[in-house]
Amino acid sequence: MRVVVVGATGNVGTALLRALHAEPRVTSLLGIARRLPDRAAEPYRHAGWAAVDVGSEDLDETVVARLADQFGGADAVVHLAWLIQPNRERELLRRTNVEGTRRVAEAAALAGVPHLVVASSVGAYSPADDDAPRQEDWPTAGVRTSHYGVDKAAQERVLDEFETVHPDVVVARLRPALVFQADAAPSIARSFLGPLVPVRLLGRGRLPVLPLPAGLRMQAVHADDVADAYRRVVVERAAGAFNVAAGDVLGGADLARAVDHGRLVEVPSAAVRGALAAAYGAHTVRADPGWLDLALSAPVLDTARIRTELGWEPRRTAAEAVEDLLDGLAVGQGMGSAPLRPARPRPPGASPEGRSTGPRIPDSMDHYLFGLYLSDHFTGATAGLERLELMTRTSEDTPFYAELAEATEQLRAERELYRDLLATLGVPRRRHRQAAAWLGEKAGRLKLNGRIADRSPMTPVLEAELMRSAVLGKIGGWQTLREHAADVGLDAAQLDELVAQARRQIDLFDRYHAWARERAFRTAAWER
Repeated sequence: MRVVVVGATGNVGTALLRALHAEPRVTSLLGIARRLPDRAAEPYRHAGWAAVDVGSEDLDETVVARLADQFGGADAVVHLAWLIQPNRERELLRRTNVEGTRRVAEAAALAGVPHLVVASSVGAYSPADDDAPRQEDWPTAGVRTSHYGVDKAAQERVLDEFETVHPDVVVARLRPALVFQADAAPSIARSFLGPLVPVRLLGRGRLPVLPLPAGLRMQAVHADDVADAYRRVVVERAAGAFNVAAGDVLGGADLARAVDHGRLVEVPSAAVRGALAAAYGAHTVRADPGWLDLALSAPVLDTARIRTELGWEPRRTAAEAVEDLLDGLAVGQGMGSAPLRPARPRPPGASPEGRSTGPRIPDSMDHYLFGLYLSDHFTGATAGLERLELMTRTSEDTPFYAELAEATEQLRAERELYRDLLATLGVPRRRHRQAAAWLGEKAGRLKLNGRIADRSPMTPVLEAELMRSAVLGKIGGWQTLREHAADVGLDAAQLDELVAQARRQIDLFDRYHAWARERAFRTAAWER
């Protein structure tokens, strides 16, 4: 079988790659994502990759054509792509989540794919006021005050319409409970918490008490078990809706036990909602009150259908899935993709567990000058990342989009590495410099390059030259750190790898420059 997974770098997508790689009947695997992962890392190295943004602002037919090109010859397309944040940008979320699903479905039909499997959710269901398990025929109107529930219900209507128009395509939709794994812990924290929340204290045994809204009960399932459900649906070409959840339903006392102490403080749900609304309004947390409404009203899932028809059984309980998540939060665990990136990158000289092995600026070096040097390179990475993100967004219809998307993630990780190194060495970040670099990069975009109404064909040439120069400067930074690695206590081998990676980035910008300059100055008549 040839299987294509759209949204293959997230929580469920990463687990599904592991499951499909281990499935003998799957002989070809293609991952599609807006931002490509580290393709040398597990489990991403076992798939081919293509960069397509299902929520692109391009015309529907353009995105559908891009997807259809990738879907050719597939026995099944699994659609997992979904944006949780930024949840204040409703137009972006709906374009990606609802219209993105429509685009994937239409592309599957255009490419002749016989089986479409889509990630729905318990959030698609209408509210329930009791704990009676609901089967897949429970209404899917969502929770009105939850943007997630509203969009999941709209996604269900997209699939209903698609099945009517394309009865030749077998459509399956999975509706899992909350999906947890240790590797997704930082991603979940970034989506729902905020920078002021002490995430590491959420690890097991670290909280003195656990305050929860009264009446909360929750179902969960481990990501590997959800992936096994998707695998079974794919290889059996199953149709229809399937609830997926572990057998235990967790109440407040169960969640308190999961964090190792059992000390639960129940708070009236109205008070919790008011506090959450205030925190969300103050931008101190990322979850809006709709998430609480969804948690308190979602039905309990009856999973008899997938157990009976496909033989699925969870290998972990809901409590074990929660414990795995908490363990991941405690250490900032993650994977080699943008959605699942660790909470903090490992700086040169730190152990894999994140414990410092002693990076410091020795007395033989000028603390101020060396710190200023590091801060300036962090500033340069800030401006370079802004520019490269713009280049990537405007290059979707070029042969270089996938490579630029990958380079963007590499630069984002490098910037975080510098941030962590500054913190480890106790060097101030000099935020005014980063702000000035950010503003300078934005101001540079005002240069019209001879065009007002649209993007100038000369702009890619200049951007490639700018980024190539920036990467050369970055190489100098890594080489300087390499020179002083022994004195500062840095990992010389890791710095050598960063230099090698930067040289590959220069090769990319050289090839992009050659492609752009060949086209930049031709007249329309000459091009014809």
